[in-house]
Amino acid sequence: MSQESNEHKCQCQCGSTEFTAVGDPILRVICHCTICQEFNDAAYADISIFLSKDVELLNAETVSLQQYKAPPAVQRGKCIACSNPAIEFLELPLFPALTIIPTGTFPDEARLPGPVAHLFYHRRVSDIDDALPKYEGFMKSQFALTRKLLPGLFRRLIK
Repeated sequence: MSQESNEHKCQCQCGSTEFTAVGDPILRVICHCTICQEFNDAAYADISIFLSKDVELLNAETVSLQQYKAPPAVQRGKCIACSNPAIEFLELPLFPALTIIPTGTFPDEARLPGPVAHLFYHRRVSDIDDALPKYEGFMKSQFALTRKLLPGLFRRLIK
């Protein structure tokens, strides 16, 4: 696949916050944690996780970043113009920087791989009837996320 066809030109709902993501996400999950519910003003967040080096935020000044929990925490960014979730950043010691993108900001979600799991399912607002594994509880959800994220990270890092 050519670099151009592997590029996603994403934007927030109003189009003020724009960014480009290259390639497929390392991982796509559906998160039901209360922080994602609050940040997205929705029952859950469908998120795609990329290495930060594969994402370019075109106008950083259009994003207002906020931390919802003490470190290590995700810096969650909303568009200043429309207040919709736009982009999130996670930097952990000894880990490559990650960028988390709400899947709804992609112009063609069908080009993305499907989600692989529901995390923090014990916090769900309503049941989801699909075949994806559903992880309940903080530790089980964190462990599942790490277990599903690490193989994709290693594949990307050895390329």
